Amino acid sequence: MAGEPAELVEEAVEEPAEELSVPQAFLLLVTNDTDGEPEVPAYILRTTLAGAILAELELIGAIGLQGKHVRATGTAPQTEFDHQLELIRHKSRPHTPKRWVSILEGRAEVQRVYEGLASQGIVDHVGEKHLGVFRTVRYPEKDHAPEAAIRRKLNAALEGKPSDARTTALVALLEAAGQLDKLSPAADRRRARELAKDYWPARAVADELRMIRLAEDEAAILADPVRARHPE
Repeated sequence: MAGEPAELVEEAVEEPAEELSVPQAFLLLVTNDTDGEPEVPAYILRTTLAGAILAELELIGAIGLQGKHVRATGTAPQTEFDHQLELIRHKSRPHTPKRWVSILEGRAEVQRVYEGLASQGIVDHVGEKHLGVFRTVRYPEKDHAPEAAIRRKLNAALEGKPSDARTTALVALLEAAGQLDKLSPAADRRRARELAKDYWPARAVADELRMIRLAEDEAAILADPVRARHPE
């Protein structure tokens, strides 16, 4: 207000943006900003997102790798992935990371994370009707600032600058999914492999994707043995 002493005038302080989870960051990076469609095949999207959920739960201290199995660690802060954490906590016997990726992957998990981004005003929920019924939903970008910040961190990490835990996890998952080259063609692949080395959620994603591709190849051979052996 005019006339008040300068020391009494409070300056507006911009609130820091809420840090996105690893699954949210992954979806933003692999979704077309304009049409809101994923730019990766569905099986890669769902499998990598499942690995990203495991990565997020580990980052907040809710789970850890003990030997060959994923186990809940006890108390943990509330998370949007409480449902997945409860599955891990109450499973009668422990599973490997790859097994958990196969359990957690699914269309419903992808949509749930997209809806979380929509509730934060980062993407729009756009439903398309067919005969009066919603058949498809797209999530075009509404606020580009969060993705831009993620990309800056990714580029800095790939240039050899210090990387925080979430950025390192994201690099490892993108490398495992074969998407890093598309997002950052000039990326130092040696640096990416170094960041991804021995990161168990990323290894689980890579192993699951490998099994899916092998199964698809076997199915193609069974469906058409001649053409599978002699492709055009």
